[in-house]
Amino acid sequence: MEGVAGVCGFPRNAFGNALTDIAEKIVYMETALYLLPVTLGDTPLERVLPSYNKEVISQIKYFIVEDVRSARRFLKKADPSVCIDELQFFELNKHTRPEAIAGYLQPLAEGHSMGVISEAGCPAVADPGADVVAIAQRKHLKVVPLVGPSSIILSVMGAGFNGQNFAFNGYLPIEPAERTRRLKELENRVYSENQTQLFIETPYRNQKLMEEILHTCRPQTRLCIAANITCENEFIQTRTVREWKGHLPELNKIPCIFLIYK
Repeated sequence: MEGVAGVCGFPRNAFGNALTDIAEKIVYMETALYLLPVTLGDTPLERVLPSYNKEVISQIKYFIVEDVRSARRFLKKADPSVCIDELQFFELNKHTRPEAIAGYLQPLAEGHSMGVISEAGCPAVADPGADVVAIAQRKHLKVVPLVGPSSIILSVMGAGFNGQNFAFNGYLPIEPAERTRRLKELENRVYSENQTQLFIETPYRNQKLMEEILHTCRPQTRLCIAANITCENEFIQTRTVREWKGHLPELNKIPCIFLIYK
């Protein structure tokens, strides 16, 4: 009989088509701790995050976040239909007591999926989210990292440096003499270990750090300055220290990552 082939034997009518559309949109999710990347700036989500991430987000009610206010904004941007008041947030940052972190995973232990959200980029990479992931692993709870932008990986891709051997060193010391010593140490590793070195600075100290690099490192050492990655005014350029002198960009208060290599 014409039109019999449908969902579960029902005729292929408008109702059947609607059921099929709904079924195709349902994402099967294992109960897990989902690591949810966010944009690195005001970049539209569709440019840097897969649609699958949004579907996962729409099914989670418990979130471990670095900052509740920015996490709420991100979730509303990812899924405008989400009811923020129905969600529960656990704040994880430098002010969180270590003994409190383990309790954050109670909903996961009870069978509810949870999400981890950083302030920018990928959670648990140069991020306090790593602490709760470590606890989840020790408790043999499933952890699922999702695809998204990482300034560390993207800067390595764009620098033209060794992408098989690199190290991210976080923030350099604030004290001038100690910072100079650390810069020389990292540059020595570039030449002795053939290893790309990455580091960052608080945005308002970018200019001072760049000047320090030019003053401390060898003229032939290459420096890549990567700023506003994935954003509208993205800046990624590699030059030798000698070539940068007198030509430093103005990057005060702009998120940057710095890479050196031979």
